[in-house]
Amino acid sequence: MMKVRDFMITKVFTIKPSNTVKELLHILNSNRIGGVPVVDDKDHLVGIVSDGDVLRYLSPKPLGVAGLVYIMEDGKFEDVLLAKLDTPVKEIMTKRNILFVSPDEEFEDTIRLLSRHHYKKLPVVNGAGRVVGVLSRGDIIHNLSRKIIS
Repeated sequence: MMKVRDFMITKVFTIKPSNTVKELLHILNSNRIGGVPVVDDKDHLVGIVSDGDVLRYLSPKPLGVAGLVYIMEDGKFEDVLLAKLDTPVKEIMTKRNILFVSPDEEFEDTIRLLSRHHYKKLPVVNGAGRVVGVLSRGDIIHNLSRKIIS
């Protein structure tokens, strides 16, 4: 029976809650990934943050009838963006109901979980609560092709 450990990526990029959105963007962009687990100083999972979280945070907020007018918060859009880049990740990360899997979980159950919740990636957490891997839809497709089809 296949397990999560057979498909997970163990080179995990993480970020701390105190890191800034700017630092997060650097990690996402330089590693061409769409999200990272947020961990404390002992690598325990405390949240998750995705490129979607960043876009929702940085986008102008609609105001007025049918959202046709946007709040520009005292300044040009570029100035507002620059100011928001200094925001700590803890302000935009998902903190509740974080789905994660164990390295020993059955792979079949994990595929169901990813598809049912429409998540792109799941942190893999060991029994001590530490992030030890990540499982993404792309990794699954890649590994299925390599291990089963080829």
